[in-house]
Amino acid sequence: MKYNLLGNTGLKVSELCLGTMTFGSVGGRFAAINGVDQAGADALVKRSLDAGINFLDTANIYTEGQSEEITGQALHNLGVNRYDVVLATKVRGTMGPGPNDAGLTRKHIIAQAEASLKRLKTDYIDLYQTHSYDPLTPLDETLRALDDLVRSGKVRYIGASNVAAWQLMKALSLSHHQHLERYASLQAYYTVAGRDLERELVPLLLDQKVGLMVWSPLAGGFLSGKYTRENQKGEGRRSGAFDFPPVNKDLAFDIIDQLQPMAAAKGSTVASLALAWLLHQKVVSTVIIGAKKMEQLDDNLKAVDVKFTPEELQQLDEASQLAPEYPGWMLDLTGGDRKME
Repeated sequence: MKYNLLGNTGLKVSELCLGTMTFGSVGGRFAAINGVDQAGADALVKRSLDAGINFLDTANIYTEGQSEEITGQALHNLGVNRYDVVLATKVRGTMGPGPNDAGLTRKHIIAQAEASLKRLKTDYIDLYQTHSYDPLTPLDETLRALDDLVRSGKVRYIGASNVAAWQLMKALSLSHHQHLERYASLQAYYTVAGRDLERELVPLLLDQKVGLMVWSPLAGGFLSGKYTRENQKGEGRRSGAFDFPPVNKDLAFDIIDQLQPMAAAKGSTVASLALAWLLHQKVVSTVIIGAKKMEQLDDNLKAVDVKFTPEELQQLDEASQLAPEYPGWMLDLTGGDRKME
């Protein structure tokens, strides 16, 4: 297991992060993802820590708070030294029926931080992330509330998730000019079968030294190895009504066609190679893996040992390349005379 710096900080996080969205059991649109009870969570957390993972990610809205409760209890049950793990959670989603039970207002952020601390059985959160954008709340209100949490010692670092490049850059600029805590990381969807992030956000992250935490690196299970051009229905969660996140299936099958022989030649799996591709992208700080079964976790953990040749990386790059879009193709055309040699 390698450890990378999280953005422009000195905090070292494991290249794989255990996501705990599977912990708990609640209905609704994400019911196909969860279902892991306390005993199962204890086993998954222990296996992850034993493999060198020091980073755990959850959110207040995952299984209506159960994920945080089970995660905190797992660390307690296993006798884990709190300082030895980097614990991340999120705020933004709806947590009640009232008009102020959602969003990124000072009221909601501080109330939910206190609630998350109780559920996680800890007195501080290492990384507190805004789960998306709140168009109703002034950005400086959000950032000042997060800054206050850091200054109080209840939060160590802050991060963003699921935002546009202009929204993230606006927040970074506001933090700089008003001397507020700065987003250290972005949690976003990125996979070899969905490289949209590379259009605007990846250049921004590299330029501004913001870390990248990747969620759903297997494209919602589409790159798990269960789905092929010959068996498009598969056996995973996408075989039901939960076909998320959106995937260009024709492109994804082209990529799977490239991954299958590589996996066979390496004695590996399509899933391990899809994860390993992300670990070879320099913008990536950590890849969030989630599992309901131990064999899934064990297979995902093997991604850290996968090595690609330059030719294999080029092959996957060509198979998964984004279609050119403006202004990208124009910037490539006009910027060639000013590139570093």
